[in-house]
Parts: sequence; C-alpha cells; structure tokens
Amino acid sequence: MRILQLDVKSIDYELIAPEASEYEKSDEKSAHIDNALVLLTTIEKGDNSEVAKKAIEDALAFAKKQKLEKLVLYPFAHLGDNLEEPKKAMEIFKDMRAIIDGSGVEGVYAPFGWNKKWRIEIKGHPLAEQSKHYGMKGEEHKGEKRRKLDLSIVKKSDWVGLPEADHRSIGESMDLYSYQEVSPSMVYWHPHGLIIYRELKNFIREIEALYDYNEISTPALANVALWHVSGHIDYYRENMFIVDENGEELGLKPMNCPSTILIYKSRRWSYKELPFRTAIFDKLYRREVSGALSGLFRVQELTQDDGHIFVSKEKVGSEISTMLEFVKKVYGVFGLKYHAKLSTMPDEHLGDVALWEDAQNAIRSALEKNSLEYEVKEKEGAFYGPKIDFDIEDSQGRLWQCATIQVDYQLPMRFGITYTGEDGKEHTPVIIHRAVLGSIERFTAIMVEHYGGKLPLWLSPVQVRVISLSESSNAYAESVYKRLKESKLRAEIDISDKKLEKKIREAQLARTPYMVIVGPKEQEKNTVSIRMRSGKQENGLALEAVIDSMKKEVEQRRNE
Repeated sequence: MRILQLDVKSIDYELIAPEASEYEKSDEKSAHIDNALVLLTTIEKGDNSEVAKKAIEDALAFAKKQKLEKLVLYPFAHLGDNLEEPKKAMEIFKDMRAIIDGSGVEGVYAPFGWNKKWRIEIKGHPLAEQSKHYGMKGEEHKGEKRRKLDLSIVKKSDWVGLPEADHRSIGESMDLYSYQEVSPSMVYWHPHGLIIYRELKNFIREIEALYDYNEISTPALANVALWHVSGHIDYYRENMFIVDENGEELGLKPMNCPSTILIYKSRRWSYKELPFRTAIFDKLYRREVSGALSGLFRVQELTQDDGHIFVSKEKVGSEISTMLEFVKKVYGVFGLKYHAKLSTMPDEHLGDVALWEDAQNAIRSALEKNSLEYEVKEKEGAFYGPKIDFDIEDSQGRLWQCATIQVDYQLPMRFGITYTGEDGKEHTPVIIHRAVLGSIERFTAIMVEHYGGKLPLWLSPVQVRVISLSESSNAYAESVYKRLKESKLRAEIDISDKKLEKKIREAQLARTPYMVIVGPKEQEKNTVSIRMRSGKQENGLALEAVIDSMKKEVEQRRNE
C-alpha cells in the first residue's frame, strides 16, 4: 500500500467518469473539504486488512497530533505499478473506512474507480506532505531484489492519455525531457530541455548579480548529524535518501540551508560585511512514493534558486524590501500576475514573541513600501519565523505557489553563528531564506503549460529555423544559417527535399518562434523572408537587420 499523506487547507474534487472495470456508484458528484488530512491511497497486490489497519492507525495518530478532525480517504491508482484487482481493492478500502468511522474522526470518502478533477491547497509546514509505504514484512525487499534483476526496467516511462496541454505531452513533442524507469521521478534533460533549464538559472544569476549575491556550492552528501543540529531530521528523515557507510549514516541533502550555514560558520564576520547574500543551485534529493509525482511538478531530484541572507535583526525589513523588488523583477519579465500571503506566528513556535512581532511588522512595512497587496494567513508561519509566499497565476487562471521569503531566528542559534557588532560584542544574525522560481523543474513545467510550449524567444530552445525552398538555394541557406550561429542565436536548418508546407508545419509543431525562408529570389537579392510563429510573414528583409532585431528581443527578454 502506498499513500501520499497531505495536511491540507482545502481539497475540492469533481467526478468526471468511471475509469475502472468496477467502481462505486455515487450520487454526490463533487465535494469541498476544509482543514483535513488527505490520504491519496494506492492498494497493491498483497495488501490486506492488517496493512490497512496499520496505515489508518498511523494517519489517525498524525491527525490527532495536528488537531485535525477530518480525514479524506482518496483512492489514487497512480502511486505504484502493482495494483490490486478493483474488487479486492474496494474491500480493503471498506476496511479502512470502518476503522476511520470508529475513531471519532469525521471520514470523507472519495468513490473508488472514478476519473476525477481535483484541486488541493497544502499547508506550508514541513510535515504537510509525507510519502508512506506499507506492506507485509519481507515483501518490499524481495520485490525490489527481483526488480533489480529485471532488464525490462531499462526503458522510458510512458505517460498514457495525457491532455495535449500537459507539460509532459508538450515536452515529448518538443523533445525536452523524458523519465526513465531506472531513475523514478527524476528528470532526464534532453538538449533542448536543458537549454530552458540553463536559461532560467542564468536569468536568476543575472538578477542576483545586481543585488550582490555570492554563488556557492556544497557537497550533496553529508553525515546526518548535520540535520540533527539543524533540527530537520525530525521532519524530513522519511523523505531523505540515507545510506549506512561503515556505521556512519550519510544523507543526500534535501535542502541547502544547513550546509550554507557551514560556509558562514567557517570564519569570523563583522557587522560591516553584512548582509552576506548567498545563492546556490545545487541538486536536492527528496524521497517520494514512486509514481506519486506528476512529471516535473513533483520530482525526487530538484534544483531550487535558493538564496540565504545573513543579516542583523535591525536590517531585516530593508532586506525583505530588496527581496520584494527582486521578485517583482523576475515575475515582471514573464508578465505573471502574483498574489502575496503573509503567514504569522503559529501557536507552536520557537523564539521570543517580541522577535516575531518585530519581524512581522518589518514584513508588513516592506510589503506596503513595495505597494504589494497581501493576504494575512494568521498562525500559518513556519515554526521558526514568519514568511511571505507568492502564488503566480498562469494563462489558464491556475495558481502556483513559487516564491517564498522566510525569516529564521532559530537556525542561527542552533548553529551558534555570530558576527562582531559595532559595539565590539558578538551578536546572532538572522537568516532570511529566499527562492523566487522555487524548484526550477516545477517552474519549467508551469512555463511550458503557461505558454503552451510557445516560449518567449530568449527561452526557446531553437530560436530560428532556416528553410530552403529548393536544392539550388541550399548553399545560400547554409550561409544564412552560419551567420545566425555566429550571432549566438540558437538556429537549425532544413535543406531536405520535403515540400515547403511540410517544412513549415514541422517548425510550427516544434514551436519555433521564427522561420527564415530563402529561395532563388532571396538569394538573388541577398535578402531573407521571415515567417513568425503567429503565421505573419515579411519578405525581402536584410539578414543583418533581422539578426539585430532578434538579438534585441533576446537581450530585452521580451514576453512575446
């Protein structure tokens, strides 16, 4: 049994159509539930009432700890590939429901066997998303051993029945990325996809340079003692990749902050050197239930545009104001609407109340200084400090949480870091955690769906395709292609013997922004014809003028 356990602010679902050979009839075609524990659950072969009991008992214990009074049991056949037969799975779900009904917690049961449209808003605390795997003792180990010997695993993961607008469908048609069975829920970046990934990173790097960030990198592997010091081990252990090396527990890092602090801690600091702004793009590793992920939206290997700023408590407000400028610059380039949310001190928190109030007032002041409207989420801050989260709105009106700014008083104290103040005494700095894109993999998926694959010129893997009308024009087409490449434009050339209509159609399917079309007429006059992705065409243009126009569009990162 595989479960993705979510502590949610709300969940909405709507029944679309039955999809299993056997399914539950339901008079209610939709539901909305607030403040609940959601169990996205896959029943696998070998599961029984004992497994069901253990899973629900664990969920109820967590719900009690979080003071949740509703539990949503949601059949979800996408967390594994060893599914139980529908009839047997429905019996196990009945057992699970009976345990919930006898617990005193309100149970909400999504019907089995339906294709559903759903929307979930997950809470922001570290335990809000957890992957669980239950089975009889010995089963999982034996199954894994057999799988390692099975050469059929060396293949691409296929996604069946996806909408055309899904980033996985678009990514396959544009040859951007793939997913391989040997690396579950991790991305294989193809040449064109890696261009998008790098362009996004370089864009953030350029903005960071304007604000004096210092890029760093730290090892992916560390002794788990590091996360004991930071306190993350209590929340993230189940979602970490940990190995035992000669009695020493080593883990792949699921976040960058603890190792970043070690760089700060490696020498002494003066107040004159603060704020010290760091940027890091290292790979992070977060263990999830195999199959629980949705392409690039939720992966086990990810890259964040992480920033950590070490600052005196007096400068927290001004530093946050600077970060808000940063966020506005980035989202402005994409023309994205965004919504700010301020999350305040929760009931269970670390640190002095006065510090929290100072930080919250500083954040409010910074938001107002930047003329940003914001929603207040009372008592929904992280346990270590208040935070600002940003939801961006895509072309389909969907909201995605991406940017976050979090004030942290606790990690500096846990690691014992200091700086020498103007008074000659040692003081504890504040750390501000910052990400704007969030996960670059996830942001790539959002952008691919937002633009339907028709990315702005600066982000497009191929910016221009040269098309020859006939064999007699091939040499001229190759000279045009060479000049475009010399100008640092990402160009391709098609001098095949296909008909012009087919060449244009192929460029359109690849979402190529510009086609440069040349034939005998253009060759004679030393000009080119330009066809835009929109279908608009201009003839008789000087190549250098076209190059200058394209380069300017790239440099200005126009959202076109």
